[in-house]
Amino acid sequence: MRDRLLLFLIILLATAFFGEMKVNPFGGSFRFSLGIAAFFFCLLWFQSLPVLLTGLLTGTFICGFRVGLDVLFSHSAPLESLQAHLPSAFYYFSFSLLLHFSRARRYLEFPLVLGLIGASVDFASNMVELVVRRFFGDFPDITWQSIVMLLFFGILRSFFAVGLYNNFMIRQVRAVGEVRQQELEKLRMINTELYGEAFYLRKSMTHLEEITRESYQLYTRLLLSENSESSKALRIAEHVHEVKKDSQRLLAGLSKIIHQEELDSRLAIGDLCQHVVRANQKYAEMIGKQIEFELTCEVNLYTSQMYELLSVLNNLVANAVEAITHSGWIGLSVELKQQNIVFHVVDNGPGIPRDEREWVFEPGYTTKYDQHGNASTGIGLTHARGIVHSLQGSVSVRNDQLTHFEVAIPTDQLLRKEGVL
Repeated sequence: MRDRLLLFLIILLATAFFGEMKVNPFGGSFRFSLGIAAFFFCLLWFQSLPVLLTGLLTGTFICGFRVGLDVLFSHSAPLESLQAHLPSAFYYFSFSLLLHFSRARRYLEFPLVLGLIGASVDFASNMVELVVRRFFGDFPDITWQSIVMLLFFGILRSFFAVGLYNNFMIRQVRAVGEVRQQELEKLRMINTELYGEAFYLRKSMTHLEEITRESYQLYTRLLLSENSESSKALRIAEHVHEVKKDSQRLLAGLSKIIHQEELDSRLAIGDLCQHVVRANQKYAEMIGKQIEFELTCEVNLYTSQMYELLSVLNNLVANAVEAITHSGWIGLSVELKQQNIVFHVVDNGPGIPRDEREWVFEPGYTTKYDQHGNASTGIGLTHARGIVHSLQGSVSVRNDQLTHFEVAIPTDQLLRKEGVL
């Protein structure tokens, strides 16, 4: 209730204020002002308010407001001032009545139609006001010139209000679109992290399957040899089997989240690389590093393997961010080479010693240490290589002066409909 009263107050004050920005083309008290443009805009914007009640309140308030101004500043007689401004109240009454019956709010998505309806309602309401003024003897005979002027100002005010409304709506839609885009980027990044976890979970399930099989084979051998430890081997096999089943349920849940229908199933490779750059720009800012990123994409293709690629590229680019000491440069480029799509991640960090480049993809290898001297886990590049190999691709360190990782993946693997989990 309080919110509605506040909206009514905003409309009354805005209409009264802009109503004083006026011209009197025919002399007397009749005016063309921006008040009706403000009133029309408010009716379009605040769609929760009833049109008829708003028009009744606004017309009454405008009449009283103008009478009050005349009495305070022009020292006019109240009755004489009321007679001069009462026709203005009829204008607002008729405007809201005609707008209500024309169902103008149904045409908010059709600006031209809405503008024409507003202009027609404005013209008709002006005619009502002129008729009332003639009744009070405050207006001369209506001529063709006055009709043309009424039409002109009606069109001008109506399309001004409609244009202003559409401008605000476009800004609002853009703001909502930007928020939605940010949400989608966050969801993609979350899915990328989940994909990495699912990738390792799948590998673990393969190992669990092998352990289960070997444990059961051990049980059968011990049983045949009548070894008393055979029952323990069977219990181990059963426990591992239960862990495998739990892992399968976890993997099924992760798969459903990763491939949820709400997200696009395909993404342009250029857009994907932009996601990587934006995410790592924020990461670099968060850890206090000044890094310039450069993106070059010569590939105009869409991929369904977005999470696999995001996981690989984020690992490589984040490694480059962490390797750079304070400030530096990172380049991400994409090109088509024969039957492959090739990604290059280059940075001007301290680099990898030449004699250690063959070890960089081994688990535990790292050149990064935290502020306390603790080494990183060294599994990021191993993880990236595993994903690339699952796509039948290759990842290598180039023998350049800069740190240069090259990822080559067959084009058909990135364009196929279903991704490999």
